[in-house]
Amino acid sequence: MISFLAVVVILLLVVGFACLAAVKLQLFKAPKNRNFVTAKDKGIAKVAGVLAAISALLLVLVPQSIHTVEAGKVAVVKQLGEAKEVRSAGTYFDFWITRKYVYYDATVQNLAISANAYSKDAQTMSIDMTVQYKINPEQAIDIATKYGSLDTLSNRIESVSIERTKSILSSYSAMEIIENRASISPEVESMIQSTISDQYFVTIVASVLTNIDFSDAFEATVENKMIAEQEVLTAEYEKEKAIIAAEQQLEVAKLQAQAVVAEAQAKAQAVELAAQAQAQAIAYKSVEVARMLGFTILTQTTEEGVVYEIDFTGRSAEEIGLISEYLKYVEYLDSWNGELPSTLVSGENGTSIILPN
Repeated sequence: MISFLAVVVILLLVVGFACLAAVKLQLFKAPKNRNFVTAKDKGIAKVAGVLAAISALLLVLVPQSIHTVEAGKVAVVKQLGEAKEVRSAGTYFDFWITRKYVYYDATVQNLAISANAYSKDAQTMSIDMTVQYKINPEQAIDIATKYGSLDTLSNRIESVSIERTKSILSSYSAMEIIENRASISPEVESMIQSTISDQYFVTIVASVLTNIDFSDAFEATVENKMIAEQEVLTAEYEKEKAIIAAEQQLEVAKLQAQAVVAEAQAKAQAVELAAQAQAQAIAYKSVEVARMLGFTILTQTTEEGVVYEIDFTGRSAEEIGLISEYLKYVEYLDSWNGELPSTLVSGENGTSIILPN
């Protein structure tokens, strides 16, 4: 904003030029004989001349005293060399001989930094980082007093950033830096923010560790180590794979053995059941034959079913033997294919047929 003094100066310029113009016009209309010019006219001419001189002087001084601060910048006003106040974006009137404007860029500044550093185990590395900051406008007087130009301040911020980054990296071994880079970069940013923002009248917008390069020899060592570790992992994987395959084969063998055992048990049970069924059938046949031959059959009901028993009381061995002989005959009939036997034995009382055992 233009101050009240600027308005007054502009009005004086307008009045001075108006008076000078009026005097010139009056002299132009005066007679050719200069003796007729009155003392009043001479006085007016002198006053007009003085005003014209003052106006000319102001015409030279006023434009240089009007200062414009562009958006995105701040200005520190120095009066006779001493920083007095801060101007934000706008237009101001300050006498240029006694008051000077020093301009500072208030937008985000970008510093691209490259440096060399050492790890805890003395491995050399080259680092690249980016630091972005912007000045605090309300502290522009402090910046002007302590650093003067923004370039000087930027150089100081760069030096401090490198120093703090080296300090952090030197606390890690080279392998730790490689393995933990994702967590080291935020640590560097936090350290730079806490150090610079508090002491250098700026706000750190971002601080990023963009690149870390070790020596070719060390990188070759790391690569060989990674290859060896990968080979170990591959060998362990193949070992685990072989163990799993062996366990699978063993499991298959176990299952096959169990299947064989189960099959044998099933066959044995089938044979046993068949034998039991055959024995039971023979028992039933014996009972029926005995009943047919006139033997007494005793029955008893139990939980397993009806139990039959042949009563041999009072029976001779020949009579009992008839049961077995008759059973053989019945079994032969069950298995007979319809052909007549080839063996006949003739006797006095008739012919006997020899049945196979």
